[in-house]
Amino acid sequence: YPSLADKTTGSENYGGPILTASGLLFIGATLYDKKIRAFDSADGKLLWQATLPYAGNATPVTYTARGRQYVLIQADNARDKPAPQGAAYVAFALSGR
Repeated sequence: YPSLADKTTGSENYGGPILTASGLLFIGATLYDKKIRAFDSADGKLLWQATLPYAGNATPVTYTARGRQYVLIQADNARDKPAPQGAAYVAFALSGR
């Protein structure tokens, strides 16, 4: 339920996390808050978050193009039937750490 969503780690999750070689853990556990988050895998600290156009109920993927690393997630509201319906792929460029 939306009121039970943890402000730091998200809400119900229908996808898993990914871990980058540099120790960033990305997760889109966002049924109700529509956020994707990055955590430091060493200490669990929230490092970054962004709002998606729809819920990110998928496991993010990472890829490299032209020497730059990206994280991509598929977002839709298929599991939240009362919400506005739609779908999108959303990619974020990572900066060097």
